[in-house]
Amino acid sequence: MHAVRVLIAPDSFGSSLTAAEAAQAIAGAWRSTAPHDEVTACPLSDGGPGFVATMHAALGGELVPVTVTSPVGVPVPAVVLLVGGTAYVESAQAVGLALVPAELRDPTRTTSRGAGELLAAALGAGVRRVVVGLGGSATNDAGAGALVGLARALGLPGPADVLDAGGGALGAVTPDDLVGLRALRDHLRGVELVVATDVDVPLLGLQGASAGFAPQKGASAEQAQDLERSLGHFAHVATAALGDAVRPDLLAGSRASSAVSRLTAAPGAGAAGGLGFGLALLGARLVPGSVLVADAVGLDDLIAGHDVVVTGEGRFDWQSLHGKVASEVAQRALAHAVPTVVVAGQVLVGRRELSAAGITAAYAVGESPEQVAAALADPARSLADRSARVARTWSR
Repeated sequence: MHAVRVLIAPDSFGSSLTAAEAAQAIAGAWRSTAPHDEVTACPLSDGGPGFVATMHAALGGELVPVTVTSPVGVPVPAVVLLVGGTAYVESAQAVGLALVPAELRDPTRTTSRGAGELLAAALGAGVRRVVVGLGGSATNDAGAGALVGLARALGLPGPADVLDAGGGALGAVTPDDLVGLRALRDHLRGVELVVATDVDVPLLGLQGASAGFAPQKGASAEQAQDLERSLGHFAHVATAALGDAVRPDLLAGSRASSAVSRLTAAPGAGAAGGLGFGLALLGARLVPGSVLVADAVGLDDLIAGHDVVVTGEGRFDWQSLHGKVASEVAQRALAHAVPTVVVAGQVLVGRRELSAAGITAAYAVGESPEQVAAALADPARSLADRSARVARTWSR
């Protein structure tokens, strides 16, 4: 029997551990427990926090520091990664939940303006292709604030300031507030804009930006309902403002209603509080972030050379099955008949769902509230301890 060849390929564990730190903790514990095994670490991302760091490690390139506006109006540092003629940016560096103190988290008021400023900084580098990673946001404004931030940074007459007041203000948007939207889209006509989304959810609906994600950003149930209505209104007004620039579905009935439906229902439109939708208004192409990163690091070839893959994230729940790293790893491993093991801070998915996703086994670092609290107090050690027990199960 040869040593077990183990590929460690996790995402970040929320704000507790970066993907690289998580990979180091799991790999270190595995090597200590099963020193005869061959262990390879490959940190991943789904487009959310850590996206630029992962792409930089895989592709190299130059990191250019910039300053943008946080969701609550505070200047924060960010970077643009330049690789050849492509710029990579991470929206979480401008609109991430970690940038907003707990007492200020209110997705009816937070703005995605900084994401537009970050995109403008990438365009300012003279590239013709920009890849924007989405995920982990504190905002729920359908990218309206980003449209304002981008227009201002480019010096263009753009959408009105009401779009920069948070998702709660979008219910009052009028066609006059979006007069500059078509000109902004035309300005980007020669740029390939790719959006790497962390989840494949639509803008509206039970699993959309507001109902599915606004509560974890600080919204009450009533606020989430109000945001759903506001984003729906904004989507109709914004799509109408673009007119023929947004191609309708010719098989549908009304031209206007079909264009709205196509954009709001697009997989990933609801990512980062609907920022995916806002960038789609500018002509962006939405792609799964986990797929883009997996291709960049050569994940298929890595999996083919190993006997088991260990992936993970902070909280493995229903969202994890909608475009997150673990589900992408599992699907690729399944094609090579390699088992996938998930180690997560919490596991809130049943065996049937795990099996349907191609995941062989899942292990939680914390199963009770007390264990979760202890894990958060020392996340690296807690993850390493759990990984050591997993290694004893899976190593020969």
